[in-house]
Amino acid sequence: MAAFIARRLMFMVVVLFGVSMLMFSILLTFSPERRAAAFIQSPQQVKEIPRLIQKYGLDKPFHIQYARWIKEISKGNFGYSIVAASPALDAIVKYLPVTIELNLFSMPIIIALGLWLGTWAGSHQDSFMDHTIRISSIIGWSLPTFLFALMLLMIFYSLFQIFPPGVISDSIDDFIRNNPDQFVQYTGMYTIDGLLNKNFAVFWDALKHLILPMITQVTVIIAILIRVMRSSMLEEISKDYVITARAKGVDQKTIINRHVKKNALLPAITVAGWLIALSIEGSVSVEFIFNRAGLGLLLVKAATQLDIPIVMAISIFLGLIYVVFNLIIDILYAVIDPRIRLS
Repeated sequence: MAAFIARRLMFMVVVLFGVSMLMFSILLTFSPERRAAAFIQSPQQVKEIPRLIQKYGLDKPFHIQYARWIKEISKGNFGYSIVAASPALDAIVKYLPVTIELNLFSMPIIIALGLWLGTWAGSHQDSFMDHTIRISSIIGWSLPTFLFALMLLMIFYSLFQIFPPGVISDSIDDFIRNNPDQFVQYTGMYTIDGLLNKNFAVFWDALKHLILPMITQVTVIIAILIRVMRSSMLEEISKDYVITARAKGVDQKTIINRHVKKNALLPAITVAGWLIALSIEGSVSVEFIFNRAGLGLLLVKAATQLDIPIVMAISIFLGLIYVVFNLIIDILYAVIDPRIRLS
C-alpha cells in the first residue's frame, strides 16, 4: 500500500505542475500592465505600475516569469483583490468557511442517501420504488438549480416567513460583532462555532439559514450519485458470479450485501469524490440566490469584474482540491479492491 500511495503522490505532483503551467499560460494572455494592477491597492498607486512590472519581472521571458510566479504563490501572494478589498488569499480564507459549512451538512446526506437509494433501485429493478427513485432523480437532475432555489424561497420565505436567505440574522450578527468576549469565532462556521460556544441561539439561527440551500444542493446533486449507483448495481447483478451464486442457492440478500454492493461501489466512489470536490467551490446559483458569501459567490463577482488575483487563487485552490480528492479516491479503490494496487 505504501508503494501505491507513493506512486500516486508522484503523479499528483506532476498533475499540479501541469495545472500551474496551464494557469500561468492563461495569465500571460493579459498585458504586463494588467497583471501589475493586481499588486496595487488604491487608485493612487497606478503610477507605480512600471515599477511593479520591473519588480516582478512581468516583461521577462516565460520561464523567468513562471519561476517568480511560483515563488510568490508559494508564499501565499496572489495579489490584491479589488472585489474583496483585501489580499486574494485573505479573501479565500474569509469566504471559504461559508462554502465548507454548507457542504459539511449537505454532502453526508447526498452520499449516504444517494448510495442507499441507488442500491435499493438497482437491487429491486422495475419495482414501484425503482421507478419512483428513477423519476425523482431525473426530475432533480433536470430541474435548473436557480429555478428550484427561487421556488423554495417563494414558498418557505415569502409565503411562510421561515428559512430566510443569507448566512445569519442581522441581530445575531450584531451580537457576535459587539461581544467578542462572549462569542469566539473558532472556525468561521456559525453552526459549529455556536456549538463550541454553547450558544444554541446562534446555532439554530445559522442552521435555519442553511435549510433551503441544503435542500437545493441535495436535490440537484444526489440525482447523479443515485443513477451511477443504480447502473453499477445492475451491471454487477448481471455478471456470471451472481448467476453462479444463485445457482448454488445463496439468497438474494447475501449476494447483494456481500458481493454486488462492494463491487458496485467503485464507480460510485469516483462520482462521490468528484461531487465533493466540485461542491467545495460552492454552487454559484445556490450561493447567489440565497445570498451566502462563499467561494462560489466570490468567484462570480471576481469574474464579472476581471479580478485576476481572486480568479487565479480560486482556480489553483480548486485544482489542488481535485488532485487531493483524486488521491483519496485512488486509496479507497485500493482498499476496496486490492488488485488495483498492483496495476
